[in-house]
Amino acid sequence: MHCFRSYSAPVWLGLALTFWLTLGSAQAQSLPDFTGLVERFGPAVVNISSSSQNGAEVTIPGQGGADGETLPEDSPLYDFFRRFFGDEGEMPEFGEESRSLGSGFLLSSDGYVVTNAHVVQMAEEIIVRTSDRREFVATVVGADERSDIALLKLDASDLPQVEIGQAADLKVGEWVLAIGSPFGFEHSATAGIVSAKGRSLPSENYVPFIQTDVAINPGNSGGPLFDLNGQVIGVNSQIYSRTGGFMGLSFAIPIEVVMDVVEQLRTQGRVTRGWLGVVIQDVTRELAETFALQRPRGALVAQVIPDSPAQQAGMQAGDVILSFNGQEVMTSGDLPPLVGMAKVGDQAPLELLRAGKPLRLEVLLAELPEVGPVSFGQPIPEEAAANAIGLVLEDLSTEQRTELELPEGGVLIDEVAPGPAQRAGLRPGDVIIAFDGVEVRDLAHFREQLTAAAAGRPVAVLIQRGAGRMFYPLRMPDAESSPSAGVPTPIPAPPPAAAQRDE
Repeated sequence: MHCFRSYSAPVWLGLALTFWLTLGSAQAQSLPDFTGLVERFGPAVVNISSSSQNGAEVTIPGQGGADGETLPEDSPLYDFFRRFFGDEGEMPEFGEESRSLGSGFLLSSDGYVVTNAHVVQMAEEIIVRTSDRREFVATVVGADERSDIALLKLDASDLPQVEIGQAADLKVGEWVLAIGSPFGFEHSATAGIVSAKGRSLPSENYVPFIQTDVAINPGNSGGPLFDLNGQVIGVNSQIYSRTGGFMGLSFAIPIEVVMDVVEQLRTQGRVTRGWLGVVIQDVTRELAETFALQRPRGALVAQVIPDSPAQQAGMQAGDVILSFNGQEVMTSGDLPPLVGMAKVGDQAPLELLRAGKPLRLEVLLAELPEVGPVSFGQPIPEEAAANAIGLVLEDLSTEQRTELELPEGGVLIDEVAPGPAQRAGLRPGDVIIAFDGVEVRDLAHFREQLTAAAAGRPVAVLIQRGAGRMFYPLRMPDAESSPSAGVPTPIPAPPPAAAQRDE
C-alpha cells in the first residue's frame, strides 16, 4: 500500500522553485570559470594596428594558383574566403590608406610578438598596444604566407608573456577561450568548445586547423586561443562567413605549427618545408572501388612532378598514399601538413597501395619550391559523333602537346554529351592521360580500351586540366545501354573538380 502526502499549491510551488534553483546552481558549477585565466594571461595579449597604401585588389589564396585569383566584391565566395582585416572589417578602396586592426600575443618578455601575416601584410608602420595602454613601433622579424604567421619584435623588456601548450592534446568538446580585439574592442574574451581538429581549408594546404565555435570577428585575427590551463594552443586566423561576421565556425592555427614557423623566422628569417612532389586528391567511394580499397582512405596520387623526390623514389600516378613518416593518412588533406612539417633532407618512409598491392618506399625530402599559377587549356571545337560514354575526342596536335608539355600520349576532349563522362565531371579541354590504369597512346588506342572495358563497372580516368592532373571515377554504361550517336548539342562545362594540392 502506497501513501501519498497532499501539499497545497503554494507548497508545490516552493518545492519546484527549490528544485530548479538547485539544478541551476549545479549546472553553473559545472561550467568553466575563465576569470583567473583572463586576469593572468590577458595582459600578454596585444592590439595591433598597421597602416599602408592599399595598392591591390583582394586576392583569394588557393584560388587559381599560388598568388590567388581576384574576386569581385559581389562574388558569393568573397565573404567566405576574405581575411578579417581592415577597419571594422571593411575592405579599403584602391589607393586609400588602410588601418588593419588585429591581435597578437607576447611570446617572450623581451618583446617577441606573434600575429597573423595578413594583419601586417604590406604595412608601412606597425603599432602594438599593450593592456596598460603603452604603444610600441614593431619591426617585422619575418612572415610566412603559407601558414599565415608573422613574428614581430618590440624594443622593450620585462613584458608579460603567455605559456605555450600542446594542441595535439586537445580533444573535441573541450572548452577554449579567445582574447583579442574584435572590431577594435580591445581585450575582449570569448569562449566556446573545440568543434573539430585537423581541418583542411581550400586556402591553406599546410595547416591542420583547429575548428571551434568561439565567437571570432574582424580584429580577433592573430590573437591567442587558450585551453583551460591558460596555455596557448592556437592562433585565431580565419572564419567561415557569408556576412563578414561570426557564424559559428572559426579556425585557429595549431601552436605546434606556429612555434615551428616562429623558430625558423627567428633563426633564419624564412621558413622551409619538406617537399614530396606529387599532386594528390581525395579517394571517393567510387575511386576506392576502382583502386581495390575496401573503404575510402588515403591520398590518391594524380601526378608525379618531374625531377621531384617522389619521382626519384619511384612513385607513380595511381598510387594511394596510406601513411607518411609513420603517420596515417586518412584523407588527402592530412598529407600536406605532414610533409610540410618534415625536415628538408629527411628520409621519410611511405606506405602505398599500388594496383591493389601494398608497397613501401623511402623518399628523400627536398625543399618546397614556389609554385606558379595553373593555366587551363581551351577546347578546340570539332563536329564528330560522341562515343558510348558521351565524349567527342581528337588526337593532340604538335602545338597542343607543346602548350600542355605532353611529349607523347593522351587524347583531347572536344565536347561532352549527356552520359557517364558528364556525370563523372569531365569537361571540354581536358586531356585523357590514362584509362583504367593504362596510359592512352592516341585516339585509336583509347577506342580499343573503351571497347574492352567491362560494362557497368567503375573505371578510373586520369585527365590533365591545364597544368594539373586528377583522377575521375567513370562508371561504364550497362551492356543494354545504347551508345550516343550523331553530333551532340554543346552543353555548359560542369563545375570545377576538387582543388588539387601540390606537395
